[in-house]
Formats: sequence, structure tokens, C-alpha cells
Amino acid sequence: MKYMEITPAGPLSRGLDGSARSRWCSRLAPLLGIFLLGSLIGGCKHVQPLDTKPLYASGLSHDASKKLEAQGITPAEIAEIAKVRSAGMSDEGCLQVYQISHARGEPFTAGDGVAGLIRVGMHEQDVLELARMNQLGLGAGELQAMHLAGLSDAIILEVARHHAAGKPALSGASLASMKNAGLRESTLYELARRGVPDSQVAAIIAYRRHGAKDVEILRRFAGS
Repeated sequence: MKYMEITPAGPLSRGLDGSARSRWCSRLAPLLGIFLLGSLIGGCKHVQPLDTKPLYASGLSHDASKKLEAQGITPAEIAEIAKVRSAGMSDEGCLQVYQISHARGEPFTAGDGVAGLIRVGMHEQDVLELARMNQLGLGAGELQAMHLAGLSDAIILEVARHHAAGKPALSGASLASMKNAGLRESTLYELARRGVPDSQVAAIIAYRRHGAKDVEILRRFAGS
């Protein structure tokens, strides 16, 4: 088998004697070596397998894991889904919450928010509804606090709908204060649905303390 001799070509090679050519080739060889090594390293990066062990460790089934792989889940998203599954969300719920984010053209990054809501006892379908409204970001902590304060999922979802639409919404602290003042769950839900602002809460509580019934409060505070 014959090997081709690497020699300088073109105008640079003119007038070079054997010694000069040898020096030229000795300078070229390291550059070629660096180029080839870089190509090999770059190729290795593309064939590294996706590490799905955190998904299995969290309890996600083999089928669900394979579906996420087929949909292009990234290493960062694997960590987020593992948080969600470890918190108790079902395989189907994990798939859906991932798909909801990607339907908006966004990576799934709300693992902490979803996991927190699941852990405080919010129903999975209601958490998924919050995901559809894109309300699992920085405000998820307040939603958790509302649930811990004894406010129903229905009230929490109503507050989230107003936030998602950019409309006035009662805060968790205001709703908890009115609950402590004795307002019924249905009344709190209706006030949240009407978009009554926080600025009216003090008046509502004062009216209640003067003996106003729930029906009278609803009649007086119509919201926005």
C-alpha cells in the first residue's frame, strides 16, 4: 500500500529544497493533529446517551420514560420531571405537564412549582389546569400557601384565571382573612370570581363584623 507524501502545494512550494519542505511539514503536522482531535471530540459529544436514570429512580414507568425520550426531553427537563414524579404525580400527569409546556414552545422548568402543589394536596387535574394557564412560575408559592390556609382548589383556580388574564385578583392573605372572619366557601369563591380587589377586603370584613350576612356582602360588593 502506497502512502501519499504531504508536501506544500501552490506558490509556497516553489523554490523550497528538501530541508525547507521537511521543516514546513513538521510545522503542519501538529496543526493537523489538533484539527483531527477536535473533530473526534466533537463527534463523541453527539453520541453520548441520554441519562434517564433519574426518571426511573423517581418512579416513572419505562413506557412513560420512553415516550419522553421520543419527544426530545433534555437532561435539564429530566431533573424537573423527576421532581414532579417523586412528589406523587402520576405517569400520565408527568407526560401532560411536559407536553403543555412544549405546546407553548417552552422547555419544562416548573418542577418545583408542580411538586410543591402536589405535596400540599392539590388535585392533579387542577395542577394541570394551572399549567395550561401558565401559572406555575413565581406565583406558585402563593398558591401553595392558599391551599395550606384551607382555601379550595376552585378558589385557587379562579384567582389564577384572573392573574392569567391580567385582571384584579384577591390575594391569598385577603382570602384567608375573610375566611377567618366567617365568610362561607361559596362566598369566597364568588368574590374571587367577580374579581373583587384587595382594596375592598377591609370594608368587607368590617361589614361582616357589623352583622352583615354573606348574601348582603355579595349584594354590596359586585367586583369589577
